[in-house]
Amino acid sequence: MTAAVLMCRPDFFGIEYEINPWMHVAVKVDHALAAEQWDALHRTYVDLGVRVELAAPVSGLPDMVFTANAAVLWDDRAVLSNFHHAERQGEEAHWRAELERLGFDVHELPRSLSFEGAGDALFVGDQLFCGYGFRTDRESHRPVARILDVDVVSLELVDPRFYHLDTCFCPLDADNVLAAPDAFAPDSIRVIRELVPNLIEVPVDVAAGFACNAMPLGRHLLSSLTISQMEAPLAAAGYTTIPLPMGEFLKAGGGVRCLSLPLGAAERGRARDPERNPE
Repeated sequence: MTAAVLMCRPDFFGIEYEINPWMHVAVKVDHALAAEQWDALHRTYVDLGVRVELAAPVSGLPDMVFTANAAVLWDDRAVLSNFHHAERQGEEAHWRAELERLGFDVHELPRSLSFEGAGDALFVGDQLFCGYGFRTDRESHRPVARILDVDVVSLELVDPRFYHLDTCFCPLDADNVLAAPDAFAPDSIRVIRELVPNLIEVPVDVAAGFACNAMPLGRHLLSSLTISQMEAPLAAAGYTTIPLPMGEFLKAGGGVRCLSLPLGAAERGRARDPERNPE
């Protein structure tokens, strides 16, 4: 089964508002460099045999480049994001259209619940780990789990620099997880240690370079440049790191994972349906 990701070109990317500690409107994005960094990630995916689906960028929605926040996907189902900040809520209709174009059964949560997709919802094996505390409401976790028919583990985020779960927590496979303990409430990191067979702990200064905002593909792990500082423990777990410059996207609080919505779990579901997988 070929892996697939959804990306969106950074045609309209910029720092036009401040909704996390990394964003400062006085800091300008180098658009040529952002395009170069995005292209390098896209090219790496293609070179590794990943199919890349492209969402259409929309003027006035600079954070659409961060496709991970569109929804959480499982089999053929998608739970659409209810963005916490008004600045991003205009993305929602576009993400619904893109996901329906890709053949997903799209579900929505009540408007009263904030939920930010795969930014705050990551699978470790078949179990969904969901973050809360900054962008996603804990009360959203149960309805998301019910729609997707999976078990959920709720994790409290306590450091505003790590405002989404995917900034401090990266499942590599069903047994190995990369995470920054300092980003979590004590009870939450305890739960992670209890449930995950091998937790690779990332120092907070390394995590602040978005090392955990990473994408595992087979035995490769794509991330920002600070992932090179985790090369030894990752090699011990059987992973080879691929560091990529992400500096322009770090200005907005994003990295490799933020720029990529994995479609692989959905592909698994489609493979069971001959009408959707006629090959």
